[in-house]
Amino acid sequence: MLEVKDLHAYYDRSHILQGVDLTVGDGEIVSLLGRNGVGRSTTCKTIMGLVAPMGSIQYKGEEIAGLKPHVIARKGIGFVPEDRWVFPDLTVLQNLQLGSKSRKNSGRWSIEDVFKLFPKLGERSNVHGGLISGGEQQMLTMCRTLMGDPDFIMIDEPTEGLAPKLVKQVGRLIEEIAQRGVSVLLVEQKLSIALKISQRLYIMGHGKIVFEGTPDELKADESIKKEWLEV
Repeated sequence: MLEVKDLHAYYDRSHILQGVDLTVGDGEIVSLLGRNGVGRSTTCKTIMGLVAPMGSIQYKGEEIAGLKPHVIARKGIGFVPEDRWVFPDLTVLQNLQLGSKSRKNSGRWSIEDVFKLFPKLGERSNVHGGLISGGEQQMLTMCRTLMGDPDFIMIDEPTEGLAPKLVKQVGRLIEEIAQRGVSVLLVEQKLSIALKISQRLYIMGHGKIVFEGTPDELKADESIKKEWLEV
């Protein structure tokens, strides 16, 4: 689905990504872990075309490095940023409708699906996005992206600041996304959820990939966790 090779990215003169290699397979959940500031969010933004890339980004066998974000989105890539981009003056329902693709054939997700998964959003469907809670805004941002029916989705820090009950809901949603045939690249700070739902994990340090393996392999490697994940 996605293959990134020798990816570099800069903010002005700061060399943020320094040769990142990673892959995400069909229907796979892959987590990208690491401390704050190591380049995880920049990796997603660079894949999405929001940061200028140097290197190769292949999606379904097609080189997409350097394309505009809207072109990348139309190819079937969704991005849920960490800062909860909702339209505050539109209702929950209008936010979801805005994310829907105009097509004759219905996609994997419907508004009814969203309200079934997250009844709170259904209850507040006519409330403006700016007036719902932070956790509900996070759910809305994720679900609006799904309404675009992506084949591959990047989700950046979806559980940040959420109550434990909502964290579990996010985990269930991500598993449901993969079960519907959507590949997932998850940027996550909480090791517990990443270990539970991911097939593979990458750890970043200083703009590079310093570990690749399965959850079991990471659990067994205390030195990697201590050096690159623990505060």
